[in-house]
Order: sequence, then C-alpha cells, then structure tokens
Amino acid sequence: MSLNEVWEAASATPFIPLIAKDSQFSVGFNLLLLALVTGTLFGLNRSFLGIVSLGFPAALASGFGAVFMICAAGVYV
Repeated sequence: MSLNEVWEAASATPFIPLIAKDSQFSVGFNLLLLALVTGTLFGLNRSFLGIVSLGFPAALASGFGAVFMICAAGVYV
C-alpha cells in the first residue's frame, strides 16, 4: 500500500479526540490540582511505597495536566 493510498483511506475516518475541546481546560486544571495535592503528600512522607503510590501518579498528572492546559489555552506568539 502506497503512502497516497494510506492518506486517502485516512480521510474517510476523521480523528475524534477522547477529551472534547470544550472540556480540556477543566480536565487539565483538575489534573494539575491533583498533581499538586499528591505531590505535596509525597513530599511529607518520602518512602519507596510513597514513590509508587503518590510520586509516580503526581508526575503523570502533572505532565498530562500541563499538556491539556496548553491544548486548551493555546500558544500565542
């Protein structure tokens, strides 16, 4: 299958995001708030179990929340 055929086949199925554009700001804000809370709790008790139960989810929530906030607010130059 050539690249042109793949391009034409992809035009029949448009991309539909998992989170709608109207709700990306609230999802991003809630993820960043969750990251702040879990990161603070992790800072209070830094143990190996805390890394798995609080540190790793805080890092994921922070990363995904930041991406959602950038997508919701846009980048203006």
